Order: sequence, then structure tokens, then C-alpha cells
Amino acid sequence: MFRTPKDRIGAAALTLALAGCMGQGDAPQASRTALAPGDPALVAPELTARGEVVSTLFPALQARRSVLAPGSAYRIVADAVLQASAASAESALRVKRLTAEARSKNWLPKIGPDVSLTSLSSIVAGLVLDQALFDNGRRRAERDLAAADVEVAAVTLATELNNRVYEGLSLYIEAERAADLAAITRTALARMDEFERIVRVRFEGGLSDKSEYRLISQKRAEMQATLASAEEGRLTALAELSALAGGPVAAASGLSVLPDDAETPEALAVLKARGEAARTLAELRLARAGLRPGLAAEAGLGLDGGLSTTVAVDGEAFGFGHRAKLQALAEGEEVARRQVEETGRDSARKILSLQRDIASLTVEQAQGAAVLAATETNLDLFTEQYKAGGRTLIELVGQFESLVKMRRDQASLRYEIARARLQIAALRGVLVDGASM
Repeated sequence: MFRTPKDRIGAAALTLALAGCMGQGDAPQASRTALAPGDPALVAPELTARGEVVSTLFPALQARRSVLAPGSAYRIVADAVLQASAASAESALRVKRLTAEARSKNWLPKIGPDVSLTSLSSIVAGLVLDQALFDNGRRRAERDLAAADVEVAAVTLATELNNRVYEGLSLYIEAERAADLAAITRTALARMDEFERIVRVRFEGGLSDKSEYRLISQKRAEMQATLASAEEGRLTALAELSALAGGPVAAASGLSVLPDDAETPEALAVLKARGEAARTLAELRLARAGLRPGLAAEAGLGLDGGLSTTVAVDGEAFGFGHRAKLQALAEGEEVARRQVEETGRDSARKILSLQRDIASLTVEQAQGAAVLAATETNLDLFTEQYKAGGRTLIELVGQFESLVKMRRDQASLRYEIARARLQIAALRGVLVDGASM
């Protein structure tokens, strides 16, 4: 204990000076830490003294440009969905930013009240100044962890917005597909009505038996049910889209043309994996710092004017299993790096699979167009033969049914290709402008 006020003031000044010097050594620096040797893309984020996150992922996100052309049907739907999106990830990102800003000052001394119950009848209160002198990089790891949290929250926001737009566009495509199929079926049903009228006249005139009339009527009823199903599917998709967009989406019709995949930018899942890897490495450094001895200074000022100073050693320098814990942390770093590589391979495989699906559907579309043209020619031939008495009405109706099915299948291919292209764009995160997030 220090006996005189001069001694107390000198001790407090020495403690603060020492704390400040040691604290400055752990203040935010401009150095960057690579997550993998030789890979400049894997760089850990850092916090500035003002709480701003210095990150390589932010420019990668902001540089993304939407592939949806302005004024197109896709862009109209996307804008409506984005305006109605509550995006809970936005709130999470703001929380992470505020947390990072607060964590950026963790290298400064901490001062706060100290209240203790010394007996059943008295309480001692005072102020305590606490400063870590040497912590093996613990405070730096805390700042890196906060910065990585902001990175992950930003990528999560971008992913959620792109997924939300993809969901809305998928509903729009389904509505357009159902409307197209309904139009094809409606046109075919008008001709089926004519077939039913002909067979009814033949039956009433005694030229045909009732079984033929029943068969044609059944086929017409099946086509009527197909039309009702398509119309119901369109209304359901539009209702879900309206709920997603917060109201009806007007002035949008038809499919938009998306550019071919340019193999860039890399998938959002890879960016998120890098952010999570940076966060994992910061957590491991934080845990490693706790396994090593640290040094802290504490100065207490009581309400009675008494001053006390303490220098304490903390951390787990030795103990059973200490070496195994350090080895486990080292293995954790390797796992974090490998997860980034695995995510990159998985994303590339998903995109490649979708590209192959598009190529296969495009070939099927071209071949189907040729078959459809041949079937239409055959139907014209069947019609002429029927008029000449060489074909029965049942044969003509059967050929017509095959033609209608081909038209519906051929029309569906367009929408399957469009949905696959949108899915690739969503994986790459180019359905929403990065600068607007």
C-alpha cells in the first residue's frame, strides 16, 4: 500500500502509462493476415480505430451488377420483391456493424464501478481501471472476430436478397408457363368441341354408335380438366407472387433474355465460406490466447480516496491436455481452409450441372421443334384422309391429342431453361446490384 497521496498519484500514473504503452502495441494496425499461403483472395478482415471494417469481400459484393435488364419483365418483378422485402439480414448486418464499432476500442483501458459486500452490514464501492498489458493477441483476435462477423452478415444479406428475387421470379415464370399452357389447351379445346359436335350429329343420325360419342366426350372432358388445372396453377403462382411482393405486380409479361453465364463472379457461397473461415480463425486465435499466460494491470480508487494497484497474470500456461488443445486448434485452422476449397468445388459443380441441363434442354427444344412440325404435317394428312373416308374420327382425335401434348411439352422447355439460367444467376449473386445493398 502507498502511504501518501503523492505515492498514490505516482502509482496510478505509472499504471496508466504502462497500460497505455502496452495497449498501443495492440491497437488496430494496417497489417493483413492471409488465410491460406499464396492465396491473396483469402485475407482476414480488420477493424480500423474508427470501427470501420477493411475487407476484400466488400468490394467483391459491391462490384456485382444485376443481369436483369432495366425495364424488362424480370426487373419489374425483382424491384417489386425487393421493395417489399423485410430482409431480416439487414438488421443483423447493422447489429454486427455496431458490435464491430464497439469492439474496435477494446485496446483502450476499461474503467467501471467496483461494488463488493464486505460484511452483512456494509458495502464498499469504488472505481476500477483495468488494462491488459500483454494478452497474446486476444484483443486483436476479438476485433478480427467482430470484423469477420460483419463480413458474414454482409454476404448473408446478399444471399437472402438474391434468393428472395429468385423465388419471386420463379413464381412469375411458373405463372407465365401456366398461362402459355392454358392458351394452348384452350385453342385445342375449341377444336375438340368441334369433334364432339361432329360425333354427336353422327350419333343422332344413326351413323355412329354411342361408344364413339362417349369416347370423344371423355377426351374432351380430360382436356377441359387440363385447362382448369393450368388456369388454377397460374392464379396460385400469381397469388404467391403478390404475397411476396406485397401486392399485385403490374405491367410484367413474357420472358426476359438473360446473358450466358460468363463464369464470373464467383458464387456467393464461396464468399460466405471465406468469411466464415476468417471468423473461425479469429475464434481459434482467441482460444489460443486463452491458453497462454497474459499480463494485466488494475488500479482501484475507493470512495474514501484510497488507491490500490495490481498486476495479475492470467491464462492457462500449463495443465493436463494443454498440448492436445493447441494441436486441436492447429487442426481447426486446416479444417477452415479446406471448407473454403470444398465450398468452391460444390458451387462449381452445381453451376456446371445447371449449364449441362441448359445445354440438354436446348438440344431437346431444337429436336422437339422438328418433331412438332412433322406431327402437324401428319395431322393435316390425317384430316384429309378422314374427309376422304380413309381415317376414322377416333384416329384423327388420337393424332390431335398427341399434337397438343407435344405443343405443351415444347412450350414448357422454354420456362425450364429460363428457370435454370435464373438459378445460376442467383448462385453467383447477380440478380441484385451489389452497390444497392
